Amino acid sequence: MALIRLGFGRQHLRPTKRRSFLLLKLIAAVFAVLLFCEFLIYYLVIFRCDWPEVKTAAQNSGQQTLKAMFLADTHLLGEIRGHWLDKLRREWQMERAFQTALWLLQPEVVFILGDIFDEGKWSSPQAWADDVERFQKIFRHPHHVLLKVVVGNHDIGFHYRMSTYKIKRFEKVFNPERLFSWKGINFVMVNSIALEGDGCNICSKAEAELIEVSRKLNCSREHFPLYRRSDANCSGDDAAPLEERGLPFKERYDVLSREASQKLLWWLRPRLVLSGHTHSACEVLHGAGTLEISVPSFSWRNRNNPSFIMGSLTATRHALAKCFLPRENAVLAAYCVAAGLLAALYCKLLASPFLFGWNLLRKLKTT
Repeated sequence: MALIRLGFGRQHLRPTKRRSFLLLKLIAAVFAVLLFCEFLIYYLVIFRCDWPEVKTAAQNSGQQTLKAMFLADTHLLGEIRGHWLDKLRREWQMERAFQTALWLLQPEVVFILGDIFDEGKWSSPQAWADDVERFQKIFRHPHHVLLKVVVGNHDIGFHYRMSTYKIKRFEKVFNPERLFSWKGINFVMVNSIALEGDGCNICSKAEAELIEVSRKLNCSREHFPLYRRSDANCSGDDAAPLEERGLPFKERYDVLSREASQKLLWWLRPRLVLSGHTHSACEVLHGAGTLEISVPSFSWRNRNNPSFIMGSLTATRHALAKCFLPRENAVLAAYCVAAGLLAALYCKLLASPFLFGWNLLRKLKTT
């Protein structure tokens, strides 16, 4: 009997070690999947992006080049519409994407083209303070990197809902400059919501400020796109879905009015316009060839394939490139494949005790 017990102990020890080893493999696999899908994938995808090269004429070869990032429509969820899990997921994605881009690409200035928040137009003072704190954590940046923010309709409301209080609240936090100049390049940040053209106090002040700085303009940044009938002529992976491109835009809601757009082009005569609001990409030529680029949303809540624009700018020229972020469906597919493999490994782990018991019974019967 002693020999039988000794043999039983040795046989029992081997499956136990095997199960422990499989359990460690399972834990390591789960950790590896999480590490890849929630951290490393941002480095692998953004690493492929590179700054475009500005083609300068010989007489302008001494001009300094400014590296600027442009993103739009982050839509940080608020206390009313934001489910905690959705909020946690989307903010983690944007934080990892932004921090990875800062580390890999080393931009000198970052522009966010409106709709920073999702509920700024109606948030209470406490909710606003909470949203601002989360924004500052997600989009934290070194002191040598400048962050410039343009106001959007979700930040202060559309024309009929915006107020001096909401505008002042936004300006107190972000201190937006109407005119910003660096390395010989002039940028104008436009509160396009105030370009209603109805002579309201806020609108009149905004128009007066634009006229004042118009002579110094090289580039324009705004939230609402300039007037266009639809996205019918837009193309690319991050353009609006095909079934939506032909839908007509509503003036003063989807795009600026035709009149306000003409005013901006006449007053400012920009060589480049970048805008947000539509959540989709588009390139449009206005007037005498002024290029407008609609920057897609930076949030996975609005797009399966968010992106941002990388701009190499000089005082007279510019070159732009687009940097795509990880696709949501690719990440989900990776999780599904990993879940299948982990389930198979887990079933193997569960099967070990049953196989051991069955073999033990057979052993006892034969003895």
